[in-house]
Amino acid sequence: MAIHKLLINDFEEVDYQLIAIHTALENYRIAFFINQQLPIVLSKNKKSIFIETKEQRTSFCHFDFDDNKKGVFWSLIENKKETVITQSGNLSNLFSEKEGFTNTFYFLPEFKKVAYFLKIEGEKKQINTDVIIQRLKTINQVTTVYAVEKSQIKSKNNLIF
Repeated sequence: MAIHKLLINDFEEVDYQLIAIHTALENYRIAFFINQQLPIVLSKNKKSIFIETKEQRTSFCHFDFDDNKKGVFWSLIENKKETVITQSGNLSNLFSEKEGFTNTFYFLPEFKKVAYFLKIEGEKKQINTDVIIQRLKTINQVTTVYAVEKSQIKSKNNLIF
């Protein structure tokens, strides 16, 4: 009987490029400006990306575009999500308001200052990140844009959705 052994190197890793975008724009506005600067049509995905932490399960909004001609899939993912948790206190005060606090969650926690990530899946020869970055820098409300090295990403599992 023949034994077939699978090695970890047998599995193909999805090739992607990750671009960090710093801006104060809302998600739909940055998607609109990216659509104007690049030959893509990002549209909001109805399904959110869910990340579970010790505290709770959080959903992150994202926009997608599938370029079938070039075989490239684009995703714009928000990095920061603030949730307000309200607690009703036992103490009654003058206005009987509920106490609440804000929790902040990050899609990639090692990049807390990044507002959005543009994930581009496809063969590296089809994706010219330098040109994409230069075009994104022309958006007035964007403060900075740069490519993220894969070696810097600690929570790579969050990029699988």
